[in-house]
Amino acid sequence: MNSFTFTQGERDQSGELVTLDSVPPKTERSVISEYLSIANRRRWLIIGSIVAFLVIGLIVTLFMTPLYTATATLEIQRENGNFAEVRGAERSGNAVDSEFYQTQYGLLESRALAERVARSLRVADNPAFFETFGVTPPETWFDKNRPVQTAAIRDARVKAAGGLLLDKIKVEPERMSRLVKVSFTSPDPQLSKRVVDAWSENFVQTTLERRYSATSYARKFLEDRLQQLRVRIDQSERALVGYASAQNIVNIPAPTAAAGTTESGGERSLVADDLTNLNRELSQATADRVQAESQLRAGGGGKDTLDTAASSTLRARRAELASDYARMLKQFDPQYPPAQALAAQIASIDTALRGEGGRVSNNLDRAYKASLGREEALAARVKALTGRVLDFRRRSIQYNILQREADTNRQLYDALLQRYKEIGVAGGVGVNNISVVDGAEVPSRPSSPRLLLNMAIALLAGVLAGVGLALLREQIDEGITDPIDIERMLRLPLIGVTPKLTDGNPLTVLSDPKAALTEAYASITASLGFATSHGVPKTLAITSARPAEGKSSTSYALARALARTNRRVLLVDADMRSPSVNYLLDMPLGEGLSNYLAGADDLAPLIRSTDSEHLSILTAGPQPPSTPELLSGDRFEQLVARLGREYDHVIFDLPPVMGLADAPLIASRIEATLVVIAAHRTHKNVARLAIARLQSAHVRPLGVVLSMFDTKQASYGYGYGYGYGYGYGYGNQQDVET
Repeated sequence: MNSFTFTQGERDQSGELVTLDSVPPKTERSVISEYLSIANRRRWLIIGSIVAFLVIGLIVTLFMTPLYTATATLEIQRENGNFAEVRGAERSGNAVDSEFYQTQYGLLESRALAERVARSLRVADNPAFFETFGVTPPETWFDKNRPVQTAAIRDARVKAAGGLLLDKIKVEPERMSRLVKVSFTSPDPQLSKRVVDAWSENFVQTTLERRYSATSYARKFLEDRLQQLRVRIDQSERALVGYASAQNIVNIPAPTAAAGTTESGGERSLVADDLTNLNRELSQATADRVQAESQLRAGGGGKDTLDTAASSTLRARRAELASDYARMLKQFDPQYPPAQALAAQIASIDTALRGEGGRVSNNLDRAYKASLGREEALAARVKALTGRVLDFRRRSIQYNILQREADTNRQLYDALLQRYKEIGVAGGVGVNNISVVDGAEVPSRPSSPRLLLNMAIALLAGVLAGVGLALLREQIDEGITDPIDIERMLRLPLIGVTPKLTDGNPLTVLSDPKAALTEAYASITASLGFATSHGVPKTLAITSARPAEGKSSTSYALARALARTNRRVLLVDADMRSPSVNYLLDMPLGEGLSNYLAGADDLAPLIRSTDSEHLSILTAGPQPPSTPELLSGDRFEQLVARLGREYDHVIFDLPPVMGLADAPLIASRIEATLVVIAAHRTHKNVARLAIARLQSAHVRPLGVVLSMFDTKQASYGYGYGYGYGYGYGYGNQQDVET
């Protein structure tokens, strides 16, 4: 049984129901629950969308043209290899240079390379190549499948073919490596392989050609510059020699460090060389003169002055004699003859030594004068050469200018010549930094279409489309799809829910006491027993917001359910505009309510019996000219009071609320009113407007019965398969709407 809450109505002293207000608690639902509810209600729409997209994906995959992809792997090294040990035209950079590699990737995808490949493979001359990619070439390009060889048309064909190749080529660098994959996709596996091989080969060739072109330009520039420098060297050397001859400037090669002298570089003049030599001799003469002068000033008595061969011999002899004389004096007297002889010899030697000293002094004087004379002569000669050198220097200023110009031209020429040789060697070595690691192979199976991938994409697209359509339908569909929406949107209690019948007549189903529909109305009847202090209202009006919402079936089912409790029940068809109770019970319309309201005094002939002992029917009767006029009189109130005295319960089947004044007029005079709303059909705003219209007529609806509810579209089950089927044996289970 479905649970619901409502506030029981209050009664006045006469026992009449004067107010019945219900303010159900507000039920909050999580966002996830809300979306799951939508998905459950719209599951067939989502499933249908998924199936449709899967079928479309399968059909598209089957009709797609198989494509084959050939792939080659290239290695691109930084341009830092120099096998000739000379510098090339470009400077070496860092081994990890993103700018360099991005440039290489751009060159791999350049239009110039694509057109070069098109020329090498001659695909531009084959009309089948264009047809392979779905391109129809202009008629001017080919004449009976033979290419037109005019320059303009040939260039146009090559450009178009290069564009097709460039659209299908794919360059994929491998992360953290120098490898790059080059792939080409086409319907022909052989063509894919040929294009990838040609692409790799032409990329290598263009790299070499660019490098050779760079060195070729450098060589041409250096050749022109060297030619200019040779002319300038010839002119500068001629000017140098002519000036030297005119000024009588004679230079000799400067001594080098290998010869034991200080390196001065270049050339030096003959006058300067003579001055250098004389100055060196003058320095030596001055030193000799100073030495002789010092010896002369020593007076010839110094040890160095007397240190000659003769004087050395005499001094040695005197020392021996002096030694002998000293030993002899230790034993004998100085007057001893041998002692006197020794003393005489010593005196003789002293006399000889004094004579030798005079001779040395004369020699020192002569040596001093000779050194002085030589020094003076050299000084005069140096002074004369100094004047000549100064004059030579004045005359060599222009010579040195010409000499520097000639040397500069020669050095520049030598440097450019060396650079020219290096570039020539570097350009001739042909070092290539591009190499093919793995060549392309003929693909054995197509790379596309990929059935599993396409089906996965179709499945994802189907799910997204289905969910989108479900959300769109949910926004468009304002019908009440969940019983919980009754209390939340209409602010009325939910009295009960009746299931939707997929087949069968309602009367036939209601005749089965164990049917889900019968149990649903039994549950509604039990709920009505708690509506007032005396149980089920004595007079009860059943209406709906719009036609065909199940109010007549609900009226009959409630009347039948009350009659089964041995109560006297009368079902009044108050819808005089469109009677339906007589059609529901398969009986003629005949006379009925409209006749009594029009003035008939005898009510008994108008009431008909049914197959149920305690249930009677009062049909609507013939349609009156103005139904509101009949209902506005006192006859209807008298009828309600009379029937209330004669029957335990009187149930009125009212017309729909929207568009008619009948339902508010009748419901305002009835003890209680139930509003039947068809699930999944009645617009929420229509239901709100109907309730508001009843309330504006001072009618307090007792609650709402949600009819024709399809539990398969609900976010949770309502128990029709378990609750109302409880007690069935396994062998006696019946298929009922849940």
